[in-house]
Amino acid sequence: MDSFDIKRERKDLYNGRIGRFDVIEVPSMRFLMADGHGDPNTSGDYATVIEALYTCSYAVRAAAKGELGRVHTVGPLEGLWYARDLEVFTARNKDAWEWTMMIWQPDWVPADMIVAALETVTERKPHVAVDRIRVEDFTEGTALQSLHVGPYDAEAPVIARMHEDVIPGRGFIASGHHHEIYLSDARRTEPARLRTILRQPVARAAEDLIRRGAPEQ
Repeated sequence: MDSFDIKRERKDLYNGRIGRFDVIEVPSMRFLMADGHGDPNTSGDYATVIEALYTCSYAVRAAAKGELGRVHTVGPLEGLWYARDLEVFTARNKDAWEWTMMIWQPDWVPADMIVAALETVTERKPHVAVDRIRVEDFTEGTALQSLHVGPYDAEAPVIARMHEDVIPGRGFIASGHHHEIYLSDARRTEPARLRTILRQPVARAAEDLIRRGAPEQ
């Protein structure tokens, strides 16, 4: 039985090339999500959320295989990163970061099956923070993305180039939260070889002016 792998089937969304910034269209996709705050390297809350996301995602996979006869590879960990003051990202003030961590779920798995899988985790593994997890359909639309290879703390120059040069240079403005997709398992991969998709939703600058009621130049 072949396993559906979102990274293989949607390479436009889950692949990239170093130094290249691709414009993509991201459809509505279903995720398990959980919100939190603080430094992901030291926050116990972050570790709690990641454990819950993976445990619930594997429970959904098992339910889909058993009840639908369809097998999928659990998607990579993804994160939306945001803050009231975006300077905290440049300064790497991680204690001030807000985040939403998430894992993709197949659209052929009914929402009620996902909810039932989460309830099963609650019954069998009461220590897992299932109450932190929600099911949500998330749509980003037009976005720019690039591939970063290396330590997470070395992403800043790529992100700065994306926001300061590439996005305005192509007639866009940033909209929505900075999005990262972790293609590598950080527990088993040396920092220099970590592969991360860096994505930023965007809107056409002129369209944004019209939406805000300003005259188009």
